[in-house]
Amino acid sequence: MTVDVIVAQDLGKTVADVGEAITILADVQLRVPKGQSVAVTGASGSGKSTLLALLAGLDLPSTGRVLIDGVDLASLDENGRADLRAQKIGFVFQNFQLIEHYSALENVMLPLEIAGRSHGAADLATQLLHAVGLGQRLHHRPALLSGGEQQRVALARAFVGRPRVVLADEPTGNLDAATGARIMDLMFGLCAESEATLVLVTHDPALAARCDRICTMHAGRLSVPPQGAAA
Repeated sequence: MTVDVIVAQDLGKTVADVGEAITILADVQLRVPKGQSVAVTGASGSGKSTLLALLAGLDLPSTGRVLIDGVDLASLDENGRADLRAQKIGFVFQNFQLIEHYSALENVMLPLEIAGRSHGAADLATQLLHAVGLGQRLHHRPALLSGGEQQRVALARAFVGRPRVVLADEPTGNLDAATGARIMDLMFGLCAESEATLVLVTHDPALAARCDRICTMHAGRLSVPPQGAAA
């Protein structure tokens, strides 16, 4: 039986601007089973990053609901959603989002410490940094790392807790083509190894084509191909 790790039902988001309600997302339906990768493409401003924020519980929808591993995010308070993220979700950002005064090792350890899993965190983080080819850079701070190296640290951080869900927002947007391709090889390899479910926001058609399905966002509405359809 296929288990849907991510479920978005009737998802909508509106915001008020100068007394007017602006629709950012409308009637979004999405189901992603364990281990599947989904690319979300579309023009800037179409709602892609808002969708990712709702899937992560960083924002709450105006209508509808999001379930992660069967848990309705709206049933949790802010602390509960933070705990769920720490336990089940890994993030990969375009701008890396590393803490500048932390070493690579400390940045990767951070999600485990936040989740209350400090015991063995250094060993796990070290293993992941070796896996992404940064075994010699454990104690370097981000300022001493190239863009590609920083993104590899970010990948290790995203996967160190063996998350059920990985959310990636333009993960190659600040990298040259060759470096971006290497980063994506690493990311898809780590997803396959851990059987993580991936939702990837990207403008890059070549990157989107590597996913199992491609969904297109247009003016806040998501076009979703049927389950099992080729990307």
